[in-house]
Amino acid sequence: MSAGRSMRLEARAGRLNGPTGSMAPGLVQANLAIIPASLADAFEAFLRANPAPFPLLARGNPGDPSLPKLGEDIDLRSDLPRYRVFRNGMTVDTPTDVTALWRDDFVPFAIGCSLTFEADLVAAGVALRCHAPGATCSAFDTSIPMTSAGPFGGNLVVSMRAVREDQVNMARAITQAHPMAHGAPVHVGDPARIGVDLSRPIDGIGLCDIAPGEVPVFWACGVSLERAIAHAAPDLAITHAPGHMLITDLAAKAAQLA
Repeated sequence: MSAGRSMRLEARAGRLNGPTGSMAPGLVQANLAIIPASLADAFEAFLRANPAPFPLLARGNPGDPSLPKLGEDIDLRSDLPRYRVFRNGMTVDTPTDVTALWRDDFVPFAIGCSLTFEADLVAAGVALRCHAPGATCSAFDTSIPMTSAGPFGGNLVVSMRAVREDQVNMARAITQAHPMAHGAPVHVGDPARIGVDLSRPIDGIGLCDIAPGEVPVFWACGVSLERAIAHAAPDLAITHAPGHMLITDLAAKAAQLA
């Protein structure tokens, strides 16, 4: 059994319930969005208009909770540790299983995630305090508008990792080689220049302090999905909960070449 499938089965059984950041070195992790079919084409157009936050890994078929392109026996209704449910653009629940909410008109989208490249950063010697069991990077709202498509729009969300000043160029080069995991940083340094307040991480989670000798480095983030869903306000939509990703069977090294 593949390592990815093993972890998905753990989530399906309710035994994997925390952030996935350091759980799957070498495997692609994915953001998830589940959108009504009536909005699916507009949503895909929105993703393709904003490739930095939304590198599209796979689009599924209406009503089908599997994504064979990304792994064996994937069940998107139960294989993530935690989900976020939106009704009319508002968060209403964060369950660990969405089987009871599944509809025949749901279209799933899997989008690359920056947690995929963290193992490469650490392997190269980049010190990341957020890459540890139970830990995760923090995400922040910005003042940077995304390109709208149909009813979807909103401002970019970024993930932040505190990187040693002498390792910033290394981090930039390594992540640039991962275009399907958001690629290179969108900003380095002063958070205020992109409208970020480091005292206000999304959901209040993640390591967001900057130690002496470190620099805040910001990458486009899949949590931007939530801002797009709030903007479009479909009657029902589902995403991953921040930091709780779909672990695929794809090798991160292979995804670098996509």
